[in-house]
Amino acid sequence: MITIPPPDYVPAHGLLKGKSVLITAAAGGGIGFATAKRCLEEGCRALLLSDIHPRRTDEAVQALRKEFPEQPVFGCVGNVAVEDDVQNLIDTAEDQLGGVDVLINNAGLGGSKRVVDMSDEDWLKVIDVTLNGTFRMTRAMLKKMQPRGRGAIVNNASVLGWRAQKEQAHYAAAKAGVMALTRCSALEAAEFGIRINAVSPSIVFHDHLRKSAPEALLNELASREAFGRGAEAWEIANIMVFLASDYSSYLVGEVISASSQRS
Repeated sequence: MITIPPPDYVPAHGLLKGKSVLITAAAGGGIGFATAKRCLEEGCRALLLSDIHPRRTDEAVQALRKEFPEQPVFGCVGNVAVEDDVQNLIDTAEDQLGGVDVLINNAGLGGSKRVVDMSDEDWLKVIDVTLNGTFRMTRAMLKKMQPRGRGAIVNNASVLGWRAQKEQAHYAAAKAGVMALTRCSALEAAEFGIRINAVSPSIVFHDHLRKSAPEALLNELASREAFGRGAEAWEIANIMVFLASDYSSYLVGEVISASSQRS
């Protein structure tokens, strides 16, 4: 099978110049951190990243501050499954960023388990972080954005919201819920000049995924893609930045499928 390598890293075009950005689950080496870096490259005036891991959050903030010394970068530890943490995160971001222009809901939780072996705890934990967490963040952020009459929210969904895969019932159900939440909340938010959209990636290779899934399965999933490879995290970040920017000004409630899968 032929594998087409990733293209060269795309240069910035100032898509987020003058905008402030809040990103959840942005520590580590996955989509969240790649998106945080891309937002700074695209000229955002200030950024706050959040994660549940204090050490990783601090490391991510320090790395971005070193690379982008002219742009304010802040961190805030929080769990989107805890309402008090969500309120603290939103209030902190509003204060430190001087108002949030863009919210990127990246937090999610996966795992592999067959339905017959899945406990209520297994099911509810994934739903609470991935779907309920996106809902909590969206609800809290809309209360701040609506009076201002502007803003953009970008959700991270998954092609599993459309496709079937064994041992992924909880995650797929949560991501399908994120898609539905995106579409419905977007109609309400549009009345206030706020856009809500989502990106739906297929397989994206990063360290956390490699630790959480068997290598044979990852290779099989990658082989189904038209390019013969998984996406780079920055390729998904590019789509998130597009949805956050004014280039997507007429997109409302859309879920963009970021996949080259053939079957």
